[in-house]
Amino acid sequence: MTYQSSLRAVGIEFDDAALEATVRQGLQVVESALQAAVRSEDEFVADVAKYLVDAGGKRFRPLLTLLAAQFGDAGADTDAVVMSAVVCELTHLATLYHDDVMDEATVRRGATAANTRWSNTIAILTGDFLFARASDILADLGPEAVRIQARTFERLVTGQIRETVGPKPGVDPIEHYLSVLADKTGSLIATAAEFGARFAGVDEQTVDCLRAFGEQFGIAFQISDDILDIASDTGQSGKTPGTDLREGVQTLPVLYALQGTDPAGQRLRELVSRPLADDCEHAEALSLLRSSEALEQARHTMLEYADSARATIAGLPELPATAALRALADLVVLRSG
Repeated sequence: MTYQSSLRAVGIEFDDAALEATVRQGLQVVESALQAAVRSEDEFVADVAKYLVDAGGKRFRPLLTLLAAQFGDAGADTDAVVMSAVVCELTHLATLYHDDVMDEATVRRGATAANTRWSNTIAILTGDFLFARASDILADLGPEAVRIQARTFERLVTGQIRETVGPKPGVDPIEHYLSVLADKTGSLIATAAEFGARFAGVDEQTVDCLRAFGEQFGIAFQISDDILDIASDTGQSGKTPGTDLREGVQTLPVLYALQGTDPAGQRLRELVSRPLADDCEHAEALSLLRSSEALEQARHTMLEYADSARATIAGLPELPATAALRALADLVVLRSG
């Protein structure tokens, strides 16, 4: 994957030519450093470790790191900014290897998932290998970076555990789900923004704003993936449409459907309360969900988080990077229709 295709994958359009050139150059450097970070003297380890790197991806986290760095005097071309972006992307890729094992996935980014191509054991160990490489880079970025990443990793793991266990009795399943998204998705995107800002010498107040943007944006982005899994016919989310539905994974639209009380929605509630291995039932549930109020409720929640992301940066200087961040928030809304 090249830096040009990375920007195309993101789908963001830059109004400022200078910023676009800077970001393109930065993503090129990040991509080269990412490729170097997954190399190994062992040919098999190298092949498995670079598997998801080569499969592509939107590189949202490095992009956000580079944009956040634009608010500082040091700019986005420092080694620390670039390597912190690599750390966040390596961490993200490592979680994908682990997630595919937990989800028993067969496809990732349009290719056979690593756990299916090799084995669960290989996929888990490869994720661990990438975490190790990220930690090695962090050691050169200083103790504060190590601490920030450790706390982020704690949130990632906590979110995964809470998702696996489910909400406690008396806890609203939707509130639980949204808090899980904040930990599993929002936390790492928030750290990507914080790293870019900190290593570019940004003041603490602006760092806090950019970190908050990253978390709110991350939640909105994950909800948009939930919506795409139902509404898309093309697999825009990187998975076969309806995958979560087939496996009985209760994403936000499904949770809203389950909370419904309208008698007309009884059949939908019955279907989405369980995995749907039967093709006819799966198609029926997908059709009902696509025309349901639950899907619109999920879109409304996504809009709220996108609006919240925009609000966190309302007080920042009106730089080209500020406009680019707003464009990212807009993109989340547009991609899910």
